[in-house]
Amino acid sequence: MATHTPIRTCIACGTKSDKRSLLRVVRGADGSVCVDASGKAAGRGAYVCKNAKCFEAARKKRTFESKLRVKISAAAYDRLEEEFSTVCAESANTCSRDGE
Repeated sequence: MATHTPIRTCIACGTKSDKRSLLRVVRGADGSVCVDASGKAAGRGAYVCKNAKCFEAARKKRTFESKLRVKISAAAYDRLEEEFSTVCAESANTCSRDGE
């Protein structure tokens, strides 16, 4: 019997992939937005591919705001981008800067 693999969709490019190959951004109960490296944090989540192009596209189109139902300031976006880069640096074999 095969195990079920959860499928999620990138909010920027629309690519469907298994949950572990995407990065989750979560809005907590207090309204704060952060990268959820574990994929298990409580709160409303949105998934994005582990590449800088998809992150930038989601930021530019303000897709994070609509999916997470929260206003995100420029400073919060900058912090979020820093967290995204850190998580990608920690798992360099799965994250890419060019979208490939």
